[in-house]
Amino acid sequence: MQFAASKPISISRCLRFLPTVALLLCLALIAGCTMAWDAAATEDERSAVSAQANASPVHSATESLQRATPSGNTVPRVRQAVSTPASGTSQDESASAVAAHSVEALAAESEVQEGQKASHTVQRGDTLTRIAERYDVSINALLKANDLPNPDFLEVGQVINLPQTPVEYTPAFRIVPDTRLVRSVGAIDFDVDAFLRSQSGMLPQINVFTPTRLADGTQRSDALTASQIIERVSREYSVDARLLIAFLEHYAGLVTTSTEEEEALLYPFVAPDAPTPTGRKGLYAQLSWLADRLNQGYYDWKYRGKTIIEAADGSRLNYHPDLKAGTIGVQFAIAQMRTLEQWEIDVGEAGLFETYRRLFGDPFADARELTASELLQPALTLPFPRGDVWRFTGGFHGGWGNGSAWSAVDFAPPDEEKAGWCYTSRYPITAIANGIIARIDDGVIVLDLDGDGDEASGWTILYLHVSPHDALNEGLVVDSGNILGYTSCAGGFSTATHLHIARRFNGEWIPADCNRCPPGVAVPPFVMSNWKVVGLGSQLYQGFLVNTLDNRSVIAEQGRFTDVNAISW
Repeated sequence: MQFAASKPISISRCLRFLPTVALLLCLALIAGCTMAWDAAATEDERSAVSAQANASPVHSATESLQRATPSGNTVPRVRQAVSTPASGTSQDESASAVAAHSVEALAAESEVQEGQKASHTVQRGDTLTRIAERYDVSINALLKANDLPNPDFLEVGQVINLPQTPVEYTPAFRIVPDTRLVRSVGAIDFDVDAFLRSQSGMLPQINVFTPTRLADGTQRSDALTASQIIERVSREYSVDARLLIAFLEHYAGLVTTSTEEEEALLYPFVAPDAPTPTGRKGLYAQLSWLADRLNQGYYDWKYRGKTIIEAADGSRLNYHPDLKAGTIGVQFAIAQMRTLEQWEIDVGEAGLFETYRRLFGDPFADARELTASELLQPALTLPFPRGDVWRFTGGFHGGWGNGSAWSAVDFAPPDEEKAGWCYTSRYPITAIANGIIARIDDGVIVLDLDGDGDEASGWTILYLHVSPHDALNEGLVVDSGNILGYTSCAGGFSTATHLHIARRFNGEWIPADCNRCPPGVAVPPFVMSNWKVVGLGSQLYQGFLVNTLDNRSVIAEQGRFTDVNAISW
């Protein structure tokens, strides 16, 4: 991959992070090799990861771009499986299973960081998805650059042509500040329902059956109003509700006009035949898709060094250097829906910006800087009682959906083997710091650490897949170590009982490990009970917990009955 702001990961840097881990672990960190897919992945994370290959952005701001033709080829995300070591297996032995890349593949990644390559020679274990990730291109771009008889099958030694580095830039016009994309300070004062009822559109009359995951893995459907759905998506993804409403108005006219057109109601953004993730029918699914794309553009640029936006047909642009994350997130999201001609209008002054201004006023009028630099994370403990032995089953991944910063990690409780994967654990989860319960939803607890009860300001901790303790309620002040509830499959999407936990500051998802951050960008490391999260290259769900006191390390792995991922304090 070519990240303009990235630096090569050296062996010495690896050893600095993991001084007691064998060289194979360092090689694995450099290579970014994959472990088994965590069965506890959320549905949006799974769909977004597998759909990144099909997600589209944009061509040159001066060139014409034809409507993308949906490809008949489907390229599933292939994870390299790693067997769960038997109890007693040494950490170094487990690490050797992680080091799946060959020496040639490691050398190829080093070359990528030094300069753009014209081609890639397939190595053992390569997939088209892995090659796309390595070079920061999409599956569509690789398909466009190569005549592949079967993209699901690659041969060792096969040469894959890589797209050229773009030379054109996106427009420099700023659409929204960061604090109008992120659900940040002041968002709590905006009343979605009151605003929609003040308009002449049909959204207040809409009721949509929306699924909710239960503790045992089954679902129930609730009839929610459009206001409730917008607020739900805004809270889940931490995206400002006003921006979501502006999109609904700009692309479907649902805020100020009344329409009975089924297409506008079911598919306001992404049509059913569009080359984008499938199964996006209805207001909740469409808004969730949009929020995840907004987050993807925002956080990929800000915290993962992404400098290129890509169109549905594989054409690519550089982000303009004068832009900030809020505008880049909007540019990226719109690029997933529109051809270049439409996109150029929508990202200009007469596009979405004007729609937003007409509804809510100038988005920059009360803009404030949103930054996590030079922050100090409050002291945190692991989210379970001292002495309990849990399993570290998921390294850094999205806080909600894959598009958000990779702010979350997963832990599995030490229950004995169950007949089913989804159950309510008998082992409690606990408050990792003093705070106040800002929100309780289905499977969700938000712990506010600054005590004002507003999850859009200051440090907050998201707990997901939790059956709350009976005595817990919003506004309750808790101390570190207090029992909050018990893990399950409730909320989001989970196929196995576990705890998903993530950090936010002023509503912004904070990466659990900023190992891909551009120069000059830093965030506090995610440390709980002296265990620090260390990501494995750019691989979702993978990595380590490293003890900052004695340098012990624990590997993120799905297995719940092995020593290599056992964690306690």
